[in-house]
Amino acid sequence: MIEPTMTQLQPMPDDWQRALAVVAHPDDLEYGCSAAIAAWTDAGREVAYVLASRGEAGIDTLEPAKCGPLREREQRASAAVVGVSTVEFLDHRDGVIEYGTALRRDIAAAIRRHRPELVITLNHRDTWGGVAWNTPDHVAVGRATLDAAGDAGNRWIFPELMEQGLEPWNGVRWVAVAGSASPTHAVDATPGLERAVRSLLEHRAYIEALTDEDPETYVRGFLTGVAEQTAERFGGTPAVAFELFGR
Repeated sequence: MIEPTMTQLQPMPDDWQRALAVVAHPDDLEYGCSAAIAAWTDAGREVAYVLASRGEAGIDTLEPAKCGPLREREQRASAAVVGVSTVEFLDHRDGVIEYGTALRRDIAAAIRRHRPELVITLNHRDTWGGVAWNTPDHVAVGRATLDAAGDAGNRWIFPELMEQGLEPWNGVRWVAVAGSASPTHAVDATPGLERAVRSLLEHRAYIEALTDEDPETYVRGFLTGVAEQTAERFGGTPAVAFELFGR
């Protein structure tokens, strides 16, 4: 039963056509919001992915030179499951991504290329809402994405992008942060949940290194649990939550 004092989440805006998701690593979107992305692509909306790194430092038993290409292949297969065909990598070093103008410039360039109305990223705060510490890569990329949404529209910030043919794009209307401890909006996860499970399962090498549990049992339990927990604040409907910032 929904607690009457619990703040309810609002439906995400749906009056948009193009979105760009910007995260640090392969699997970030699949753990965070791919059920929502599946629903959006089903509705005919365009979604592209930009990843700051190839996740090459993510598997302890696999050296980065081999891990990076493997995780890139897994990410492209994972994106395809939810209807995303455009996946780009910025080639910042996994584990030591630095917040700063170089990262902001790369993300602003991606925003100018793709011209989205909605930008999606992952939790940029120090923790996951309690004592679970966030990674420096997530913090850096999330923060830089929020900033780059504004940078992309200002011709006097990173003027070298204009020399590359990337005209300012001031059309970002919202930045939606997945995995936030302070969500404001949500998307019904039900139509896309099975594809979200299959999408995360494409990261099999990473998951098998992460847990001894059966991969499908682990993935289904995690994604279903998060969606059902969010349902308590979304009228009882399993959902993907976002903290939505307007521009």
